[in-house]
Amino acid sequence: MTAEVADAARAAGRSPADITTIVVTKFHPASLVRELAQLGVTDVGENRHQDAGPKAAELADLALTWHFVGQLQSKKARPVLEYASVIHSLDRASLVTALAGERPDPVDVFLQLNLTDDPGRGGVAENELDVLVDAVLGASGLRLLGLMAVAPLGEEPRAAFARVRAASERLQKSAPEATCLSMGMSGDFREAVLEGATHLRIGTAITGNRPAAG
Repeated sequence: MTAEVADAARAAGRSPADITTIVVTKFHPASLVRELAQLGVTDVGENRHQDAGPKAAELADLALTWHFVGQLQSKKARPVLEYASVIHSLDRASLVTALAGERPDPVDVFLQLNLTDDPGRGGVAENELDVLVDAVLGASGLRLLGLMAVAPLGEEPRAAFARVRAASERLQKSAPEATCLSMGMSGDFREAVLEGATHLRIGTAITGNRPAAG
């Protein structure tokens, strides 16, 4: 997968060093994560706190950066901070309140953008993004990295990611340093890289098919 990401970066006229590949290990055991670490993986993504917490504790001896990439309940937000260095799914003011707080090292966050018309899907609507940005910028202990999104089914991925890039350009008027884009998964990472993705969330293309949920 490293070679494929590098090829995509070169096709986009970009340096592969500017792209972080997060290996999403959803439902996989800690033993697989340890094997991946031995192969040089440093960034790991999880989307359920009940799985991620014990897994991170078991692997505390490894120098891993844990990314929380799933939907986050406000009541579980604080425990996630015990292991996650980056949260990709901040999408509402109540999460800002739950995550904010004085700490030596701010937690890095992405704002998840909902690219559909379905309010039940994760992410903030684009017309509500500015309000959420202001909330994050006004909170202590949070460092805004940029935007995260998932390409909707039925929409050409590159067109979807172009919408995220355009939203990012508007975001940077308020937060000039929030230049990162978390977008692109196993099936559409090439299109994401062409539209400026800085963080890819790759699961099955690296780990193989996921085990059944526990």
